Amino acid sequence: MCEPRRHGDSARDAFGFDLLARDARARRGRLRTPHGAVETPAFVAVATQATLKGVDPAAAAAVGTQVLFANTYHLYLRPGAELVAEHGGLHRFMGWERPLLTDSGGFQVFSLGASIEHRVGKVANIFPDEPGGSGGGPRLAARGGSMVRVGEDEVRFVSHVDGSRHVFTPEKSIAIQRALGADMVLAFDECTSPLHDEAYTRASMLRTHRWARRCLEAFERETPVHPQRQALFGVVQGGAFERLRRESAEVIGGLPFDGMAIGGNLGRSHADMHRVLEWTLAALPEALPRHLLGIGDVPGILAAVVRGVDTFDCVVPTRNARTGTVLARWDDDGRARRGFRFNLKNAGFARDRRPLEQACDCATCRRFSRAYLRHLLKAGESLGPQLLSVHNLRFMERLMLELREAIEANRLRACVLAWLAHDASLAAAVLGERSVPTG
Repeated sequence: MCEPRRHGDSARDAFGFDLLARDARARRGRLRTPHGAVETPAFVAVATQATLKGVDPAAAAAVGTQVLFANTYHLYLRPGAELVAEHGGLHRFMGWERPLLTDSGGFQVFSLGASIEHRVGKVANIFPDEPGGSGGGPRLAARGGSMVRVGEDEVRFVSHVDGSRHVFTPEKSIAIQRALGADMVLAFDECTSPLHDEAYTRASMLRTHRWARRCLEAFERETPVHPQRQALFGVVQGGAFERLRRESAEVIGGLPFDGMAIGGNLGRSHADMHRVLEWTLAALPEALPRHLLGIGDVPGILAAVVRGVDTFDCVVPTRNARTGTVLARWDDDGRARRGFRFNLKNAGFARDRRPLEQACDCATCRRFSRAYLRHLLKAGESLGPQLLSVHNLRFMERLMLELREAIEANRLRACVLAWLAHDASLAAAVLGERSVPTG
């Protein structure tokens, strides 16, 4: 069991991480927060602007969602951290009484900067060398350029909302997150692109380390706005460069944070990500919780869990739902779906009376047919994405429950092979093996 390493907090027993079981490097744990425990491995659903788009918090809780991830930068712009604080903090403001995590604004250093310049996103095309990636070298976006200027002491943003100008510092990020009042907050960092070279990545990493120390000092100095204890996570950077990742993990892991987050560029492919995780996790404290930022595809989650990650966040379930994409394990012939998804807008579903997934126990699958849900999508009715979001969130929770049970039973490898039975080479890569038996 790990208690926070920082001292002088009368509520320090309100946060902690209990390691309950192991299967090789994979971990089954319990993350304790003032708003309840998170059973890990766990998927963290993204509620950027204090909402899972189109999903009632009660519906998210009903499908098993344990923890949400809100965006500091967006909430700073609107409605403002002070207003949220006046309402008793983010939990009360958004009607979510389970654990909450906030980022630092560091991701916007990437999304409003290098992401635009390099045309590299953090969801579908995070890996430039895989289908949907940007490929090639750096390219300027078709319209506009970077909305960010990174300096040694601060980052200057141009608001995507109204063009106003703003300055973020490590200290300001901590003050905003104190006002928001999430259970877990992230240190301010710079997220780099897969197209940044080693020289820039190193300079950025060292700056992130300096900012991490400033965040710790500000977190200790800043008077808490809300009575419940908050936990501060450090963020490991270093891109896809082994020397840098190991160095960053040692530096951040040696500072008195309550947890570790792995951020930034994870390489140009899933294979690169596997190596980045192995380099990084080997140098992180065993006793602290580990969060992987921005990963939500099934093979990526499986690979992260196998290597020892506890939690991860991504917009995939709700973003896919808004485009009519359904997360599903099996096709209608009982075979694993490649990509674990299908497009409900396809004409073949127009008269389909079946639920989205036969084995799913969510409210959407219990009540509605594919034909009806497709009709909602084609008619532009907002209920369609809402109902698909409920199913997709439940899909993620069913996956996580199965992984937790597999680790407890010491059968994680068999679980991974079952999920990836349709692709032996992918299963081997996820497991870190040269090959797996077929047939």
